[in-house]
Amino acid sequence: MTALAIETHSLSKQFGRKKKSVLAVNKLSLQVEANQVYGFLGPNGAGKTTTIRILLDLVRPTSGEARLFGQPTLRAHEVLRRVGALVEGATFYPYLSGRKNLEVLARTGGYYDKERIDRLIHQVGMEDRAERRAGGYSTGMKQRLGIAAALLSDPDLIILDEPTNGLDPAGIQEMRTFIRSLVKEQGKTVFLSSHMLGEVEQVCDRVAIINKGSIVREGKVADLLSEHARLRIDASPIDVASEVLSRNWRVMRSDGVLLAEAAREDAPAMIRKLVEQDVQVFEVSAHRQSLESFFLSVTQEESDGQSVSG
Repeated sequence: MTALAIETHSLSKQFGRKKKSVLAVNKLSLQVEANQVYGFLGPNGAGKTTTIRILLDLVRPTSGEARLFGQPTLRAHEVLRRVGALVEGATFYPYLSGRKNLEVLARTGGYYDKERIDRLIHQVGMEDRAERRAGGYSTGMKQRLGIAAALLSDPDLIILDEPTNGLDPAGIQEMRTFIRSLVKEQGKTVFLSSHMLGEVEQVCDRVAIINKGSIVREGKVADLLSEHARLRIDASPIDVASEVLSRNWRVMRSDGVLLAEAAREDAPAMIRKLVEQDVQVFEVSAHRQSLESFFLSVTQEESDGQSVSG
């Protein structure tokens, strides 16, 4: 059996009491295998950061259990030595340079290694600013320094909350490549929370989508994106094509073409029905949805379902 880096069992966290109580995490059960990049996604207020803080024993759960590498975080604090984290932005001593901040953290934690600090400064792309005072850093530079700090102890599990916040497009691409290298070349596990779904789609092996404290979808990115198969149909006249196909498939218009909720195997039957009605068919192709569109659809479904059920 593949080792689990993270697992939660019916994890719940409630803040406040009675009428003012808020259920931030609701019976969340999650299994994250080691040696992968795992995306943890959800809208604002979905419970992502609360879950991460429970994993790091910064917040105690109301009920349920969280484990890291098979060890319960509430009773086996030593397992946290195998974890590096960047949560809710990075803060440092503003009057010290980036390098000095890393040195202080490493010495305090008992894992000072000058060569590793030099290597991390290079890997996160801040060689030319490592000697500047951290108080003058941009948000993006603070994020780079925060990721370097999370890796100082050479952890097995890295938990990153919005790691690309403040980075420009080139910096985001560099960070994506770096995160993948942590898994591919160093055998680490990365648990990644981000609102930049285009980046998550490109960097993650699996994702879990959380909404209102509960997981609504979980799986490999490719499998989730193929869950709602669609075909793109370029045909004329489009009104007739839409009317013909709507008899058997759910169809919508988008940018002058039709999108039908149908599998690739349905294409021959579609073309046949259109030709029978004198519709000119120029192209029928698979339409791959983005993680962003999938995310919006499943979170909306969840919200609609809860509003209907009351």
